[in-house]
Amino acid sequence: MLDKYFPLYVVAFLLSLSVTLLAERRLIPALSEKAKQPIYTEGPSWHEKKSGTPTMGGIAFILALLLSSAPALLIFLLQGQSEDAISLSLLLFYALANASIGILDDMKKLKRKQNEGLTPAQKLLLQAVATAIFLFLRHHLLSDTSALLFSFGWLPLGFLYYPLSMLMLLGCVNCANLTDGIDGLAASVAFGAGLSVFYISSAFIAHATYLAAALMGMTVGFLCFNLHPARIFMGDTGSLLLGALVGGLSFSFQNPLLIFSFGIVYIIEGVSVVLQVLYFKATKKRIFKMAPLHHHLEKSGWSENRICLVAIFLTLISSLTAYMLYLP
Repeated sequence: MLDKYFPLYVVAFLLSLSVTLLAERRLIPALSEKAKQPIYTEGPSWHEKKSGTPTMGGIAFILALLLSSAPALLIFLLQGQSEDAISLSLLLFYALANASIGILDDMKKLKRKQNEGLTPAQKLLLQAVATAIFLFLRHHLLSDTSALLFSFGWLPLGFLYYPLSMLMLLGCVNCANLTDGIDGLAASVAFGAGLSVFYISSAFIAHATYLAAALMGMTVGFLCFNLHPARIFMGDTGSLLLGALVGGLSFSFQNPLLIFSFGIVYIIEGVSVVLQVLYFKATKKRIFKMAPLHHHLEKSGWSENRICLVAIFLTLISSLTAYMLYLP
């Protein structure tokens, strides 16, 4: 059952959709000369034809989030919903902090004209700092406890809560980055996660429902330009933002383990890379034709659009566990 803010959620969806559509239409010609995507040399050979496609389309996500969030922040503050206003602001901070890291990474790739930007250590350090600040502020401004909330009650974790939270958030952000390897996939997964969060949070977590609506709007807007054949890529600017937003929203439910439900595709993609590397080191053989898993599916004859549809479906099915474990 939806709450009194339902018209506001519609505004969030339409505003983020409109901003993304308008921004991408302007970004495509603007970035076509200045920000052409360098293709990963060890990726599928048929991806070489994508070289030169403009990247950093995730800049539109930043604009969409900022502009679509302004009405909600104003209304929450006017109605004395300070907790919703603070939670929404912290989620914006975390998403935009990771987008900023993505911008640094994308700019370095473009400067070098190759698919290598920040080193893994540099990127992880910056992400860890942003994550630590996010968790610190949630603890001090929202009184987050070291326990997980389930439909059956609270599960205390004690000192394990913060290392687990760090691991879950960093994993979600970086696996979202891995997912951005074929046209439309990262945005499709984020749309599925947004739809799931919207359903679960509606009627009792206003800020999460609002951001989920905004997430759906901007991913639908981006897919209009990013489904195969893509006219623009989101770059790390977009994929890190999406991963941070999906991961951060699980904390609105006071249960980071829900990332396993909303971000199951991210996790599968990340695990496929780890398994491929470990198995190859041990046996000199490969489990998959190519990792991450979406490249294996491509090499098995799946179209990029088919992979995107299956990813959305899998995200929605996986989110059923969140319905059962979280909703009373």
